[in-house]
Amino acid sequence: MDRLHPVPVVTSRNTSRIERQWATPMDAALQLRGESFRLALLVLSHVGLCCISLICVALIYPHYHFVFYPQQLLVATAMVLPMAALSLLFATAPFTFGYSVSFSLYTMLLGYVWLNVFSELPYDHLLAFVSTLAASTAFLFPALFIGSPVRQLYVLSPSALDRLLLFVFALAIAIIVMGSSYNFRFIDIEHIYAFRDQIVFPKALSYGIGITSSTLLPFAFACFIERGQRLRAALVLLLLACFYPITLTKLAFFAPVWLLLLVIAFRFFGARTTCLLSVFGPMLIGLLLFPLVRSDTALTGPAASYFYVINLRMFAIPSLAMDYYGYFFSNHPLTYYCQIGVVKAAWGCPYQAPLAIVIYNYFGIGGNLNASLFATEGIASVGPVFAPVAALVGGLVVAVANRLSSGLPPRFVLVSSGMMPQLLLNVPLSIALVTYGAAVLFLLWYLMPSSFLESKQ
Repeated sequence: MDRLHPVPVVTSRNTSRIERQWATPMDAALQLRGESFRLALLVLSHVGLCCISLICVALIYPHYHFVFYPQQLLVATAMVLPMAALSLLFATAPFTFGYSVSFSLYTMLLGYVWLNVFSELPYDHLLAFVSTLAASTAFLFPALFIGSPVRQLYVLSPSALDRLLLFVFALAIAIIVMGSSYNFRFIDIEHIYAFRDQIVFPKALSYGIGITSSTLLPFAFACFIERGQRLRAALVLLLLACFYPITLTKLAFFAPVWLLLLVIAFRFFGARTTCLLSVFGPMLIGLLLFPLVRSDTALTGPAASYFYVINLRMFAIPSLAMDYYGYFFSNHPLTYYCQIGVVKAAWGCPYQAPLAIVIYNYFGIGGNLNASLFATEGIASVGPVFAPVAALVGGLVVAVANRLSSGLPPRFVLVSSGMMPQLLLNVPLSIALVTYGAAVLFLLWYLMPSSFLESKQ
């Protein structure tokens, strides 16, 4: 797919990175042109797949306030066409951290535009469509195309990096032991919502769990993979697996397998195609299983379980959350960012409970509806008119991360940030930066030494 075969050339310490160039410019141009064509076919296929998946979700789960009406199909298709045009950006953009997270967020926005036509909730759907299209554009361009390197003012020495990785191991073990004292139970992933609300951690431990499992351990895993230290990488995956019975989250359940699959997929497909397939593949499997889901009236079989976890919970719910937030805040006060703890403490807030609980209590369906930056920092905070401005700010934040990781090996960036696409689908950007440690990851990228690929076996 988009896997290229460059000849590595080590450049000066001004960039502090390993750069790559081609044998001839003509070879590069021809291969990149072919890659762009194949990626364009893949992303356009994904647009159709996403819409079909949402139709299937509506047929199985009509109680989520959107119902598929065949007579609205042409209208929905017309609304999706501008979003389909935006998808072609992924065929031309280079791989960056922004590329990885943007495709998951784009899928969510595309899903919202589609289901917006079939939503049963009464609010200004035309305004919501225009706002979403503008927000998508405002986010994608900086997130995909800003990535120039920044000068490193400080660089970790190889020995300092070794000590850092050892510290990550020790910290993870300590947090697992402390977390286990509050909760440790093995629950089927379909039933985690019946128990998860009963889990209460001290605030410091909650931050430690989020940052360690979402950022520090994936970062350590990526370092060990790049250095060929497979045993240490396997130990990281084992530690990651220990977080599931503690937190009972989907992210913790899938994290070890997910990171391993990213490494394997990169070997065969390269960075950009791996990003696209990481969304396209699981959704396609759910659709292939759909005939079995329809025949399972009790929705208790393996096929129904897969469809529920992947096609509904992982992909449809983030889009549905935008629909719910759009309706709720069309007739309730906006937050003006008071959902952020510091702002709430300074200015007060009309909502004392977290927004995820406020929305769930209002609709009574879907579980605690944590939502992305487009719903929380956009719709809920400033409304649909100014939501594109919030999206632009989010895109610029991602662009900063692109610059801080510029020049690092694509596989390292892809794997070390492997949890971020799913996180940003379900939590605001501010929460991802602080509670889940995305800001820590960006700083670690900036500090990485150019010699970190040297094997320490």
